[in-house]
Amino acid sequence: MAVTADGEGGGSAGAVEAVFRIEQSRIIAAVARVVRDVGIAEELAQDALVAALEQWPESGVPDNPGAWLMATARRRAIDLVRRRETYARKLAEVGRTLEDSAPPPEPAEADDIDDDLLRLVFVSCHPVLSTEARVALTLRLLGGLTTEEIARAFLVPEPTVAQRIVRAKRGLAKAGVPFEVPYGAEREARLASVLEVIYLVFNEGYSATAGDDLLRPGLCEDALRLARVLAGLMPKEPEVHALAALLELQASRIATRTGPDGAPVLLADQNRARWDRLLIRRGVEALTRASALDGVPGPYALQAAIAACHARAATYEETDWATIAALYGRLAALTPSPVVELNRAVAVSMAEGPEAGLALVDALAAVPALKGYHLLPSVRGDLLARLGRTEEARAEFVRAAGLTRNERERTLLEERAAGL
Repeated sequence: MAVTADGEGGGSAGAVEAVFRIEQSRIIAAVARVVRDVGIAEELAQDALVAALEQWPESGVPDNPGAWLMATARRRAIDLVRRRETYARKLAEVGRTLEDSAPPPEPAEADDIDDDLLRLVFVSCHPVLSTEARVALTLRLLGGLTTEEIARAFLVPEPTVAQRIVRAKRGLAKAGVPFEVPYGAEREARLASVLEVIYLVFNEGYSATAGDDLLRPGLCEDALRLARVLAGLMPKEPEVHALAALLELQASRIATRTGPDGAPVLLADQNRARWDRLLIRRGVEALTRASALDGVPGPYALQAAIAACHARAATYEETDWATIAALYGRLAALTPSPVVELNRAVAVSMAEGPEAGLALVDALAAVPALKGYHLLPSVRGDLLARLGRTEEARAEFVRAAGLTRNERERTLLEERAAGL
């Protein structure tokens, strides 16, 4: 039964926006398959959103709002294709080509896949685009992230991200990039960008950069599914299995990361009996496969090994922090990043004491990329609190609360400040 705008469950505009945020990546992917242009596909998806905002307050929210938005966007896509002056001519040419020419050789069926979301990832990660543009565009289309959220994820100015996305859409359209999952060497050439995008989409679901909720489980599910599919497509790529391992292990803790009221639960306070043992087993098995393919672990394998250390510890106190600190050190050497160094500082503080961790954190204070990163003062506040420097710790938690755009995180940080 449809829910009316002025009855129980009112607020159609909010319902539209919530549903659209969840469904937009699938809508864009499905429409792009019709119009063969991701920029136009995104515009048509937005048109469907506008139509819902106009109609749902009058007619009520439909029983299956996601399907309504998808059908509306697809109808508009088909209408657009039909209106194109060259449509009939191109259709005739395709027909003659199919009749007169033998089809091109295709790989074995096991190497093919019918998945619009994965097509969207590979299209957005085409080599015609810069690495930064590939990631920004895919996070926008697949993850549904705003330019502000992407900018915060990469610690870069928002206008920079906006320009990257606009140029990426134009570049794909100009190059006439086909909407397909590539094969062979071309697939391998795009792999690093694809893995990075899937990883970042999962991270946004695992710890949302903005909004009222800490988690966006739909993004985690999409990223995990894509990682599993990719592992089946490319069974000889160790970092593909390593990424799948990392996401399985991280996903195993999702149910315990928030309380019944949606408030964040810190790792030390999580009920480990509720961690998903099936996902942990799958993650460990995927990490084993990655290790068997390549004895030198890559960045995802190292992060998966860190997640496995947490998964093996029966209690927070039993965590092998020395090994985790060493793994972060190897990760920092392989892929230098101030965020990795911050994580290493936390592990060092647990293995060697808060003073050792604080020294590493203080060394990061002058890094420009971390200037507006709320976790830097948050970590510093935690270390200061452990050292008994209460007033300094309180000030750091207050500063961190002012920097985060996530309401749940802000509340937690404010509570930690008040608790001191």
